[in-house]
Amino acid sequence: MCRCVSIPLSEDQLKGLLQRCDTNGDKRLSRKELKLAFRSLGLKHCGSRSRDAFQHADANGDGFITEEELNQLVKYAYSKWGFTIN
Repeated sequence: MCRCVSIPLSEDQLKGLLQRCDTNGDKRLSRKELKLAFRSLGLKHCGSRSRDAFQHADANGDGFITEEELNQLVKYAYSKWGFTIN
């Protein structure tokens, strides 16, 4: 019998996972890309969570999370929801 183990992600690991969700390679995350990233990480209510994260991290209001804004996004998401791999 196999048992599931939850392994917490560090902020750096979460940042790496989010960067890989940049599907078009433009070095920034759209809200759609972030929503898909949150969904792939197993979060529920991804639409509202991505909206909240954007409001917090999109400092210049351009509708994208740039590499400079990504650290703020990760800190917000990590402190708000925490992340584990099951």
